[in-house]
Amino acid sequence: MDTTLNYSPNFEVKKRKLNQIKFIIFHYTGMKKESEAIERLTNIRSKVSSHYLIKNNGEIVIMVPDLYEAWHAGVSSWINFKSLNKNSIGIEISNPGHNSSYKKFSKKQIQSIRKLSKFLIKKYKINPKNILGHSDIAPIRKKDPGEKFPWKYLSEFGIGKWHSLSQKTLIKNRRKKISQVDKKKFYQNLSKIGYSIKSSNKIKEDKFFIFIVSAFQRRFRQELINGKIDQECLLISQNLAKKLY
Repeated sequence: MDTTLNYSPNFEVKKRKLNQIKFIIFHYTGMKKESEAIERLTNIRSKVSSHYLIKNNGEIVIMVPDLYEAWHAGVSSWINFKSLNKNSIGIEISNPGHNSSYKKFSKKQIQSIRKLSKFLIKKYKINPKNILGHSDIAPIRKKDPGEKFPWKYLSEFGIGKWHSLSQKTLIKNRRKKISQVDKKKFYQNLSKIGYSIKSSNKIKEDKFFIFIVSAFQRRFRQELINGKIDQECLLISQNLAKKLY
């Protein structure tokens, strides 16, 4: 696998063990210019980094060696894990993001995501269900890699998980209202999948759940992100909860 080096000073000095690496976390850079993103990821004052950067042309840049903890996830949680920097490899993908002119990821980028992910999965025996987006582990703060990230396509290569429902079933149940009992079931499913559904004191509960639902939709129902639970969302959550556990 062809890579280039552009090391970042932003990492924990103490090495971690191979078996500590359990997750891959995808991000987008969220900056208008790729050069600015590289500058930020390698600037000691920014205090952010990732293990890899995938440029617009598909070039894979190593920024922090795998066995060192890069600073990419921040305050985060998934299943029983907190602060996922300790247990993950972070992959930044060059893209302006939602605050600029969020765009589709290029074919060359997707090809490199496939190559790099398959290499890391094999090397560290990473379970496909532990391949996540930044918004999965930090839904209040983050939207990346966003609804244009090709999760469904990547799942066909064992990179992340996807549901097995037909498009016809999905569309049929889209925007259909659900009961309060079904809402509880939906959140139970989210918890089984791995999402942290405990509301923070810093944010009102109803707003918190809108963020959680939107994060789930960005990942698994990318055509409509509205923060509202409907029959389609419930069916997807049930399907995933059964497949994953």
